[in-house]
Amino acid sequence: MSIEIKPSQALDLWRIAIVESVRRDSPDLSARQMALLLNVYLTPAPHTVRGLSEALNISKPAITRALDRLSSLGMVKRKVDEEDRRSVLIQRTVKGSVFLREFGDIIVSAGLETE
Repeated sequence: MSIEIKPSQALDLWRIAIVESVRRDSPDLSARQMALLLNVYLTPAPHTVRGLSEALNISKPAITRALDRLSSLGMVKRKVDEEDRRSVLIQRTVKGSVFLREFGDIIVSAGLETE
């Protein structure tokens, strides 16, 4: 079953979700930070700076800056890869999982508002 959504409807859904997210007492993430967070949580691990850079097609320094912010918020953590100590793995955290679950709830609620 396919649902047809017009671009204006998709944008309105996104608007409602974003407005609700900024009204809450939760971190205000940039689009880049959110894209990175979603990639870490919704695609199979392991995640590295290099891999995320390739997946998102943005520079490694930009990934590092976004990871710095997400790490400071406790949404991801860095861990040295025990198999290759030159590599750093990006891992999920409980705080990041809770944030994304709540953000998903916001999107679902926004979808119900647009029906």
